[in-house]
Amino acid sequence: MTPTRTRRRGRALALLGAAAGLAGLVAAPPGASATAVPALDAAPAAAVAENTATVHYWTKTKNWSAHNLHWAPDGGSWTAVPGTAMEPACTDWVKKTVSLGSATGLRAAFNNGTGTWDNNGGADYALGTGNITVKDGVVAHSDPCAATPPPTANKATVYYSSASLGWSTVNVHYQPAGGTWTAVPGLGMTAACAGWWKRELDLGSAGSLKAAFNNGNGVWDNNGGTDYTIGAGTSTVRDRVVTANATDPCAATPPDTRAPTAPAGLTATADGVSVLLSWNAATDDRGVTKYQVTRTGGTTGTVVTDVGSTVFSDTNLAERTAYTYTVKAVDAAGNVSAASAPATATTGDEPGAPAGGKPLGTDPRKDPIYFVLTARFHDGDASNNRGGSQHAKSGNAANEDPMFRGDFKGLIQKLDYIKGLGFSAVWVTPVVLNRSDYDYHGYHGYDFYEVDPRLESAGASYQDLIDAAHAKGMKIYQDVVYNHSSRWGAKGLFTPTVYGVRDTQWSWYYDEKQPGFEYDGLTIDPKSGKSYYNGDLWSTAEPTGNTCVNWGKPTGGKSAEGYTLYNCQWPTPTSGMFPKALFHQCWIGNWEGEDSRSCWLHEDLADFNTENTAVQNHLIGAYDKYIDMGVDGFRVDTAVHVPRTTWNRRFLPAIQERVTQRHGAEAAKNFFVFGEVAAFVNDKWNRGSVNHSAQFFTWKERKEYDADDARAALEMYDYEQQQGTGNQPTSTNAFLNGNSYHAPDHSRFSGMNVIDMRMHMNFGDASNAFSNGKDSDDSYNDATYNVVYVDSHDYGPNKSSERYTGGTDAWAENMSLMWTFRGIPTLYYGSEIEFQKGRKIDCGPSCPLATTGRAYYGAHVAGTVTASDFSKVSAASGQVATTLQQPLVKHVQRLNEIRRAIPALQMGQYSTEGISGGMAFKRRYTSGSTDSFALVTVSGGATYDGIPNGTYTDAVTGDVKTVSHGTLTVGAPGKGNLRVYVLNGPGKIGAAGPYLK
Repeated sequence: MTPTRTRRRGRALALLGAAAGLAGLVAAPPGASATAVPALDAAPAAAVAENTATVHYWTKTKNWSAHNLHWAPDGGSWTAVPGTAMEPACTDWVKKTVSLGSATGLRAAFNNGTGTWDNNGGADYALGTGNITVKDGVVAHSDPCAATPPPTANKATVYYSSASLGWSTVNVHYQPAGGTWTAVPGLGMTAACAGWWKRELDLGSAGSLKAAFNNGNGVWDNNGGTDYTIGAGTSTVRDRVVTANATDPCAATPPDTRAPTAPAGLTATADGVSVLLSWNAATDDRGVTKYQVTRTGGTTGTVVTDVGSTVFSDTNLAERTAYTYTVKAVDAAGNVSAASAPATATTGDEPGAPAGGKPLGTDPRKDPIYFVLTARFHDGDASNNRGGSQHAKSGNAANEDPMFRGDFKGLIQKLDYIKGLGFSAVWVTPVVLNRSDYDYHGYHGYDFYEVDPRLESAGASYQDLIDAAHAKGMKIYQDVVYNHSSRWGAKGLFTPTVYGVRDTQWSWYYDEKQPGFEYDGLTIDPKSGKSYYNGDLWSTAEPTGNTCVNWGKPTGGKSAEGYTLYNCQWPTPTSGMFPKALFHQCWIGNWEGEDSRSCWLHEDLADFNTENTAVQNHLIGAYDKYIDMGVDGFRVDTAVHVPRTTWNRRFLPAIQERVTQRHGAEAAKNFFVFGEVAAFVNDKWNRGSVNHSAQFFTWKERKEYDADDARAALEMYDYEQQQGTGNQPTSTNAFLNGNSYHAPDHSRFSGMNVIDMRMHMNFGDASNAFSNGKDSDDSYNDATYNVVYVDSHDYGPNKSSERYTGGTDAWAENMSLMWTFRGIPTLYYGSEIEFQKGRKIDCGPSCPLATTGRAYYGAHVAGTVTASDFSKVSAASGQVATTLQQPLVKHVQRLNEIRRAIPALQMGQYSTEGISGGMAFKRRYTSGSTDSFALVTVSGGATYDGIPNGTYTDAVTGDVKTVSHGTLTVGAPGKGNLRVYVLNGPGKIGAAGPYLK
């Protein structure tokens, strides 16, 4: 899911060291290019006498935290708002000396920097030269501080950490408050201890300074263009964080002898012959590294297990047996905490059969993917259809088309349609219980531990879907969301109490609380008749501990319907309705900035603080449930909005550990995780930001970061941005070595593969997608695992908001490339008949779903269909039989046949060396007794030089060519058509169709 970038607010942290941008650098104001340098000194000119004015301003009657002088010399221009900062002069007075040139006076006004002004009642102040006082609107000429003894010179001792930068020299360029900047590059700092540099700075009478740091060779850390503000006394600057009144970081570190606190909140819950444990994180002055879980009971005696997180599932226990657990925390020095309070659980009976399914566990590159919006695909059970609060407003009611229409039963009924197309993996939208006004798509999660009942039916649960797919040799990839919940929070973690009033305006939305009633999206509230019931969330009484300002007071605004809006009625990041520890508190301001991982991306998506242990445990525990059910992989929504460090430290290892524990190491190796890293640009790196580029997430970290996940996220962001695009890891895993396949090196693989956003963006033309894909492939850990599609539930090529409308021939050409080039071909439901081509993909509730790219597909698959094998339909009747005769259906069926028969097209590395032609390449896969080598050209002709001699057979036509001198020439097959010459190949695969002929 990728919401549009409208109505966004919030901070935007600039990149560390991305610009020199220092006040005091000639021609380089804050935020300027890092290449800015001081201007050369001009030839000295004759001195010109200048008038000056020292303006003193009385502060005692103002409760201002800052004072600025906004002024203009007589006949001259005003300073930029808010003017220049005034400096302390003596008790209750601040001052500023300004140069007037030849002017004999100035006009002035004063302000606090945040919009509060003293401008002499609108007339401004007319001031002369020399010492001037402005006190409560009265202007006089004197120096109110003349009798005040000169202040003692202030000092600042600054320690700067370059540990994450690798600088061998550090200079501090600084300006005392109200003073002037040092000459560039500033003063040299002295190495104080490993990673730290020190300098004592003179401030004169100033109480603070502005500073920036550099390595003497033009590389700067200027706090992202804003410079650092540092006070007197001892301060440290580390990873863009200033710590005032700091202790000496170079003081000898005493040995760590303090043990962590004992873990609290241990709970133990039995499920059959397993026990799930969870506890609160322990604290330690230097960080907890692991936990020791001790189990007693049963016949195995005492068992101690090391655990890296605060969730542990103990499995394969004895039936009907009591087990007692305690947990201890361990730090890096090996100090062990006291044991937690014990928790006991008694197991039940071992299930007669596994409670969940088991993933198929085969290489995911073998399985082309069919992507469905479950609620919009096929309706197998009308009793679970729901329209929600926007049913009439959206226009869906007029079309008798409730947003929740399709379901698991309908999908089970049409698995043979999908198999008949040749697809062996189905990507389903999120299945967790959603909660919003328009949540059919699944991305507004509310209860992550429950399957949305609007998708389930008797005999057609989510487990039934998984099992039915597996029985047909088909995988289920579940769309999952780690980044956010709905605006109503996450049940079991935190749900906000909102202000709601049942008046004549809002009674349609709010209702009375009903004892025992709990929102599940499906159940009709007996009193209100609503299924989108909100009574369990709203209150007219201000809740205890409320932090939302102006609870229940009208905002002065109106809803789209003209209803009165109230404060604290709609949760937002800045409303104060969410705890900071669990949810972020800002709007994204810069989509390629650090705030993209720490702010909300849409008003209906409450952004989790995924660096918090409680949030991590909540999500890990939830998705463990679906792993246990036997899903074959996760498509990760909004992956870019969670830091790579958190994926690599917490979520990805948790997935691997759970799959291994439940289903074995081979299943874990092939459990397919692919992330949506939305980078909508046509370049290799997303606007030069490595942290926001898809390939970045396929790699492990390459250095150690702080033990605290929030600090680690910032450290990683800054470090990798400074490394830049030219110093990122590269891989040959997707490329042949000449004509030879080589074993890929996945030692640095993070565990997450990605959607190929660059090919997606360029699929307006297949050859463009091909050339762009090749250009990026060395920057992925292994591009043969990239998920490749033309359009989706969010966008078409070039960030088009409409479903692809390039024409049938162009679709055929795109498909021919996707099914033969590296990566895993993926088709959005209905594209096989150009369903809703040119229609806006998503317009929310402002138009009927029937007019969009998310329209209901069921009418096109009505009837019966039976698949005897992949790409093979043995029987079909009704409208689905007509659908199966469409030209692109025939095309994709045969492409799937050919790809399934040739391992090189599934898992092979590729090369374009020695090949002339447009979309032409060679692929090879070698493993054990399998050696598959294929020469491919799409639409145009090609010549292949330096290839192995032997007999090559075209999988499309059956044509046989013998190569004896290392060269093979293939004529152009025509747009959308292709040739696949396979060394010692199986011959012609499938029957000629409208394009493959």
